[in-house]
Amino acid sequence: MTDAQVLLLPGWQNSGPDHWQSRWEQHFGDVRVEQHDWMQPLRGDWIARLEDVLLSQKGPSVLVAHSLGCLLVAAWAAHSRHTHLVSAALLVAPGDAEREELQPVLKSWSPIVMRPLPFKSHLLGSHNDLYCSLERAKAFADAWGSQWQDCGHAGHINAESNLGNWPEGRALLQSLL
Repeated sequence: MTDAQVLLLPGWQNSGPDHWQSRWEQHFGDVRVEQHDWMQPLRGDWIARLEDVLLSQKGPSVLVAHSLGCLLVAAWAAHSRHTHLVSAALLVAPGDAEREELQPVLKSWSPIVMRPLPFKSHLLGSHNDLYCSLERAKAFADAWGSQWQDCGHAGHINAESNLGNWPEGRALLQSLL
């Protein structure tokens, strides 16, 4: 696909075995960025872990983020002096950590960083995502300078969406590169 290493950034609670990210890890050899605590994620800890992984890579990386992983990309890019290590990002179904029902677990993720990313990115959102409204996903895409894609009624674009290996997503990743 490319010389860049694909790094998978799951969201809150990680991505289970039927999630397209886990399937990509198994089938394509993409690398999951493991976090210390998937259940009570702290933004600073997740940023530090992503920075460590990126600095350990031999070449450029492409970030493939899902849900809270999308917010991680924006937060990391706003703080890191090493954004040149990322060539692009595929941002799928961003979670909205500022939603009232998510605040108790994701309080360290507010305010959400709303600044342009210093690399090209593509953001996909859904009309019936339980964790982020379509309007809010579009607002993230605008703020981050991401190309927007409406995925229709695909839910949270996760295992429950029955995407399997999600070849359409892989094709989008390829086109981004």
